[in-house]
Amino acid sequence: MTPSVSPEQPIASVRIDAPAKINLYLHVTGRRDDGYHLLESFVVFTEIGDRLIVEPADTLSLTIEGPFGAGLDSGGGDNLVLGAADALRTAFKISAGARIVLEKNLPVSSGIGGGSADAAAALHALSALWRLDVPASGLAEIGIALGADVPVCLYARPAMMSGAGEVVDSTDAPPTCGVVLVNAREGVSTPAVFAARTAAFSDAQGWTTPDNFDDFVLSLSNRGNDLFAPARTVSPVIDQVMAALQADGQCALARLSGSGGTCFGIYRDTALADAAAKRISHEHPDWWCVSTVFRITPPAALID
Repeated sequence: MTPSVSPEQPIASVRIDAPAKINLYLHVTGRRDDGYHLLESFVVFTEIGDRLIVEPADTLSLTIEGPFGAGLDSGGGDNLVLGAADALRTAFKISAGARIVLEKNLPVSSGIGGGSADAAAALHALSALWRLDVPASGLAEIGIALGADVPVCLYARPAMMSGAGEVVDSTDAPPTCGVVLVNAREGVSTPAVFAARTAAFSDAQGWTTPDNFDDFVLSLSNRGNDLFAPARTVSPVIDQVMAALQADGQCALARLSGSGGTCFGIYRDTALADAAAKRISHEHPDWWCVSTVFRITPPAALID
């Protein structure tokens, strides 16, 4: 995802998308002595997401725009984009700065990897801007220190995620289908969800992607999201979102992504997904609801 750039080629800007991450299933398989949970999850990405633009500058700065940019801290603190930039500069002793613009199109604290995807995009984009030749393993080492989802978001294609997020293995993409993402605009705290979890750990099952829609849905139906039950207690509106997805009988599978509160519905084709998104948006105009598809390839860093 990070292209090589000729030393003679001036760089005015680098643009890259940060696609939404979906946990098609998520099992909590254990807990390490340091408190980090062990997971097994089939992760895919969608054609919708945030976007980053980075430009040369003497200092490091971040501007946040877009429909979900209001209220986000662009000055430091827990911002993962600036955290990624600082970590990359430290690792490679970079003195240059960058002007970073984040177009925030995804809900915040919503279980679809917005912050992690943004951090991953920042690592790719800044590696290009600063002309760093960083192997994927090097970016992954930086990424895992920022958050469990960052390594898989660096990969940004269908994958199995395991361990505490540091193990990312390639897998086949889902069959072509439609997808609807719905969020009631209520942020959900991941630590609160894990704290509310009382169930036993699940066994790791592994995953092979079926190549037809019916078998794909059946295989997912035999798995689940171990964070769904605790997420419902933290954010009861999740039950309303799930009910809205299942209301017309056309949704082949509805499930929570990550720790919530975004739910997704899988549909046989994009026409059914478009119709469902239109219905839900009409019934719940205050919710965030989009129809999209799963992407097969990672986004490219576009250099101007």
